[in-house]
Amino acid sequence: MGGAIFLIVIIVIVAWVLASCIRIVPQAYAVILERLGAYQATWSTGIHFKVPFIERVARKVNLKEQVVDFPPQPVITKDNVTMQIDTVVFFQITDPKLYTYGVENPIMAIENLSATTLRNIIGDMELDETLTSRETINTKMRASLDEATDPWGIKVNRVELKNIIPPAAIQDAMEKQMKAERERREAILIAEGQKKSTILVAEGKKQSAILDAEAEKQAAILRAEAQKERMIKEAEGQAEAVLKVQNANAEGIRMIREAGADQAVLTLKSLEAFAKAADGKSTKIIIPSDIQGIAGLASSLKEIVTEPENK
Repeated sequence: MGGAIFLIVIIVIVAWVLASCIRIVPQAYAVILERLGAYQATWSTGIHFKVPFIERVARKVNLKEQVVDFPPQPVITKDNVTMQIDTVVFFQITDPKLYTYGVENPIMAIENLSATTLRNIIGDMELDETLTSRETINTKMRASLDEATDPWGIKVNRVELKNIIPPAAIQDAMEKQMKAERERREAILIAEGQKKSTILVAEGKKQSAILDAEAEKQAAILRAEAQKERMIKEAEGQAEAVLKVQNANAEGIRMIREAGADQAVLTLKSLEAFAKAADGKSTKIIIPSDIQGIAGLASSLKEIVTEPENK
């Protein structure tokens, strides 16, 4: 019975030893194997076997990108302003062997290195430049940390300044400055608005005056055109009237001729025209040389008219 128990114990121990010699490495991890305390190999993803009691797993290394948020660090700017800045470092282990044997505490080493690097960079910058140059500071810190951590098998992918906290007095002064700047911008905007409004009103008056002048000009042109048309129509009417009178006179003469009028009738017509000419409206009267003949003709006509009456 005792021998059976001993055999079972031996079997259990052998099974445990054999099980401990089998190691499965998951994805994105690496295992550092040591033999008798010295580095032996780096196991990657998969199943691996080790020699019991001689070889051991020294460290399991995470190869995924990691993020470390360091607490705020006091830094002094070039113009002697003390502020608190906390950083966030994104890094990845590229060489598990160097990471295992390069530095005792890699995270603490990165934190201290980040603090000293940040102090060196901020020490060359003034307060205003520090507050507006986050990207520049991030780039300088990443380059410096990446170079310093390369012997440790660590690659720094990115460094970000999470918060920049200036002293309370500086914050109050900055708030007052921002308030004054906002008030100045508001005053400028109001002045610009008033200026534009005045300009627009002046432009409106100018355009109104121009339009009024243009309207007056067009009205004057239209009045002149109307006057011109009226005078042309009147002249055409007078010409037409004269033409009709002349046509009537010519028609009368033609009819007299067609009727065979003698010299006496023509002379009588001349006398009638002379009477109209001497109607009292003319200052000078030209008497034809044959007026006596006309007078004799008038006496003859009178006798002709009176003889029938006596009968």
